[in-house]
Amino acid sequence: MEGCMQHIIRKGVLRMELAKVNIEELEALLRQAGELFQDREAAGCVKIKGEADYVTEVDYRVQQLIRGRLEADYPQVQFLSEEKTNQEIDKSGLVWILDPVDGTTNLIHDCHASCISLALMERSEVVLGFVYNPYSEELFMAQKGRGCRLNGKSTAVSRAARMEDSLIAIGTSPYYKETADKNFDIFKRLFMDCQDIRRSGSAAMDLAYVACGRLDGYFERNLKIWDVAAGMLLVREAGGSVLAFNGAQAGNDMVSDIAAGNSVIAGLLTEEYL
Repeated sequence: MEGCMQHIIRKGVLRMELAKVNIEELEALLRQAGELFQDREAAGCVKIKGEADYVTEVDYRVQQLIRGRLEADYPQVQFLSEEKTNQEIDKSGLVWILDPVDGTTNLIHDCHASCISLALMERSEVVLGFVYNPYSEELFMAQKGRGCRLNGKSTAVSRAARMEDSLIAIGTSPYYKETADKNFDIFKRLFMDCQDIRRSGSAAMDLAYVACGRLDGYFERNLKIWDVAAGMLLVREAGGSVLAFNGAQAGNDMVSDIAAGNSVIAGLLTEEYL
C-alpha cells in the first residue's frame, strides 16, 4: 500500500489503513451535536477571544462531544479545531478538522445562520467533508471523487455565466477591520455589477450554498482552515472552483483568501474584482 493511507468508498464506509469511517454514524453525530445549538443559556455564555471574535459554551460543548467520539473511534487520527491549540498537528498525516460553530456571532444573537463544519484531511488534501445546519436540518456531505450531496441528494453549482445574473456572498473579515476600506470598495464595485450581494456570517454555510447553486459565488479574506476545509470540498465535488485571490487553486493553508463559484464566476471574481 502506497503511503500511510488509502481509501475505498463502499456501502457508506470510508476504508483506510488506519481507520474505518462510517459515514452514517458521523452524520448522526453531527445531528446530535446540532441539538446543542438550541441551548440559549449556553449560547449566552460568551468569552471574547479578540476583536469581534467570540466563543460560547455551545462551541465548547459541541467540540467536546465530537472530539470525544472521534478520538475514541479513531485514535490514530489527529484532531484540529478552532477551539484548541493546534501546534502539534502534522498535516502530512490524517487529520480531522472541526469548526464546532461556524457563525458564533450569529449564534449569540439567535440569528439561525450557524453550522458545524467537519472535514477529514489526508496528506494535506481534504477527502471527506460535512457542513450541518441544525436550524434547517440540512446536512451537506462530499467525498473526494464522489460528488456532493444535500440530505442524500446530489447537488451542483449554478450555471450562471455572467456577473449580472449572479447572487454573490461576501465576507467582511470582521477580525481584520484594517481591511475594511479595501473590502468595501470591492463590495461596492461588485454590487453595481451583480444581481445582489449577501452576507451570512458563516463561511462554511456560504460555501455549502455555492455547492448547491443557491449562491453563484462567494469570497472572503483571512479564512482559517476550519472555516473552509469541508466547504471547499463541497464546492469542488459539486463541479465548482475554489481559487486564491491570485487565480491559483486554493490550497488547505491555515489562513486563506478564497473565491468560490462555478469556474466562470470564480474566475470573474479573481480576475476583475480581487
